[in-house]
Amino acid sequence: MSHIRPPSALTIAGSDSGGGAGIQADLKTFAAHRVHGLSAIAALTAQHTRAVTAVHVPDTGFLRAQIAACFDDFDVRAVKLGMLATAEVIHAVADALETYRPAHVVLDPVMIATSGARLLADDALEALRGRLLPLASVVTPNLPEAEALLGAPIPDVAAMHAACARLRQRGARAVLLKGGHLTAGDSVADVFADAATTREIRHPRLALEAHGTGCTLASAIAARLCLGDALADACSAASDYVHRALRLGYRPGRSPIVVLDHFGAAS
Repeated sequence: MSHIRPPSALTIAGSDSGGGAGIQADLKTFAAHRVHGLSAIAALTAQHTRAVTAVHVPDTGFLRAQIAACFDDFDVRAVKLGMLATAEVIHAVADALETYRPAHVVLDPVMIATSGARLLADDALEALRGRLLPLASVVTPNLPEAEALLGAPIPDVAAMHAACARLRQRGARAVLLKGGHLTAGDSVADVFADAATTREIRHPRLALEAHGTGCTLASAIAARLCLGDALADACSAASDYVHRALRLGYRPGRSPIVVLDHFGAAS
C-alpha cells in the first residue's frame, strides 16, 4: 500500500439533496477521475430535478473551519468554487484562497439553477466580480452568467469570443464560456481563451434537458488540473467528459431532466 498522499481536489459549493448537481456531482466527478474529493459546504438546498424548494446558508465561521480542515491535512492541488450565495460567503472564501494559495482555482459562477431558481443574492454579484474573478485560474460561466457579469447580451459565437476577451480584461486569467444556451445549429460550442490561445470546443447538440452540467464541467477541469493537465487541455478533456456523461445520462426523478452518468463516462 502506498503511503504517498494522492492529489486532492476541494469543492466549495452548495449541496444538492437530489444528487444531480452541486457538491454531489463534484464528488462523483472527482471519483470518476480517480482524484480524492474534499468538500466544504457553502449552502444547503432542498432540491430535486424539478425545482429548488429551499436554501439555507450556514454560518461563515463553520465554512472557514471546513476549508481550514481540508488544507490542514490534504494535498489540495485544485479548488472548485460553485454556489456561493451571499457576499459574506464570497468574502470568506476569497480570504481563505488568499491564505492558502492553491495552485488552481476553477470558478463556476453559479447564479441561476436549471429550474430557474435564483441562487446568488443581488449584493453578491459585485463581490464575485471583485474578489473571486482575479483569484480564479479559469472561470466557467454559461451565457446568462456571463451576461450578468458583463451587463451585455451574448447572442452568438462571435459575441462569445468578444465576451471572453472582456472577462479577461475584468481580471479573469482564463475563461471557458459555455454555449449551450444558444439554440441555433446542430452543435454546441464552448469557447476557451487565455493569454496564449483561443479555441472552440464543439460537440453535437443532444436533444435533452440536463441537470448538473456546469458543476460537472468545472469539477472535471479541477480534477484534470490535479492530474497535471495544462489548462487548455484540462478544459477540452472536461468538456468531452461532460458530453459523454450526458449521452449516457438517466432520469432518476419524475421530470424529464437528465442526470449525468459520471462513472459510465469515465470507463
